[in-house]
Amino acid sequence: MRGRMGIVKSFLIAFSMYSRIPTPRFQWEERDMTYTFCFFPWVGAVIGVCVYGWNCLCDRCGIGMVCRAAVDGAIPLLITGGFHVDGFMDTVDGFHSYQSRERKLEILKDSHVGAFAVIMLALYGLIYLGAISEIGDRGLLMAVCGGFFLARCLSGIGAVSFPLAKGDGMLFLFADKAHKRTVKGALYVQSALCVLGMVWVSSGRGAAVAAAAFWAFWRYYRRCRRELGGITGDTAGYFVVVCEVCLAVAGAGADVFFRQL
Repeated sequence: MRGRMGIVKSFLIAFSMYSRIPTPRFQWEERDMTYTFCFFPWVGAVIGVCVYGWNCLCDRCGIGMVCRAAVDGAIPLLITGGFHVDGFMDTVDGFHSYQSRERKLEILKDSHVGAFAVIMLALYGLIYLGAISEIGDRGLLMAVCGGFFLARCLSGIGAVSFPLAKGDGMLFLFADKAHKRTVKGALYVQSALCVLGMVWVSSGRGAAVAAAAFWAFWRYYRRCRRELGGITGDTAGYFVVVCEVCLAVAGAGADVFFRQL
């Protein structure tokens, strides 16, 4: 019974930490964090279902493309509360400071918003809205929506596999308390099933979208290892944002490519 309750608590902690979805309140204990990363991707599943449902509503009601794309971009922010965007902005400020590793880590902890954070957020937002508005195939849309789940699977894998840049912070706490072998196994299985589902619903287009997620994951690891010595909670949020943009761009590009064949 205690083991089952621990899993339930890990599920609730994942949603209370990484989303604005209301969850029951309870006193956390260290052992309750053991499997939290296993359920982190399910926040992405909720986002994907909402985005797909919104687009189905748009098709039925004849809602215009500008409104459709704007709400597509707003849904992840509404569900997560902008949790990952905050990490994205801090990380971009650090990367674009071109300072030493130690100074970059200090910038990541700074609560002030720099110019590069604003510029890059606007740029990524425009790219995402432009890309998502070009995805018209229903199967491809399902694959892109599945990408919200896959992005969080990969982020969780990185959290328990990649070196950490510092020995404190929320990511360190959750990674330190995680049962790494179990979490990795669960996330690997969920990632594989998600990729298979993306390919099944949209064949070559789905494969292109999944490939973009893994490319973003590889780039994330390389850059964080080179510039920061590892990952932090902020860089984990940065990855989720960048991965979601890459998924949308890959989906739009694959749609155009396969329509020309």
